[in-house]
Amino acid sequence: MGEMGEPSFFDGMIRQLRATCKYYTGYPKDLGPSRVIHFTSERQFVQLLHEGHPVVVAFTIKCNYTKHLDKVLEEAAAEFYPQVKFMRVECPKYPGFCITRQRKEYPFIEIFHSPEQASNQGKAADPNITKYSVKVLPFNFDLSAYGFREFFKRHGIK
Repeated sequence: MGEMGEPSFFDGMIRQLRATCKYYTGYPKDLGPSRVIHFTSERQFVQLLHEGHPVVVAFTIKCNYTKHLDKVLEEAAAEFYPQVKFMRVECPKYPGFCITRQRKEYPFIEIFHSPEQASNQGKAADPNITKYSVKVLPFNFDLSAYGFREFFKRHGIK
């Protein structure tokens, strides 16, 4: 029998891996409702920053890599919800916002967080404020939920 039985054994093994392995990202997991926020305006972004949570922003264009990025964002957003917010900006739709970041390579990710914000989390933010003091960290770790976890640890983001 030998070779005939092998593919189904292999398929079974892969199925088993997909079902149990947390870091197998080639297969959509059931993450529940999407936690990735889609950018619609700078005002929406500023209000999000005022909530006091770090915001991971993915600046994207349409390309194959973005599909992979989307999967990772969905996974990480589900894992770190609600302490860290994940936002995706479609740069062709909102070029103004993306151009202000002055980056040549797309897609890229930046993390906006404000250590001071954490301390005034209780206070109501003035919705008309459009200024925000915030640290921007370029994300340069492995593009995976694990990479985000390590990055947050390194930068003391909880």
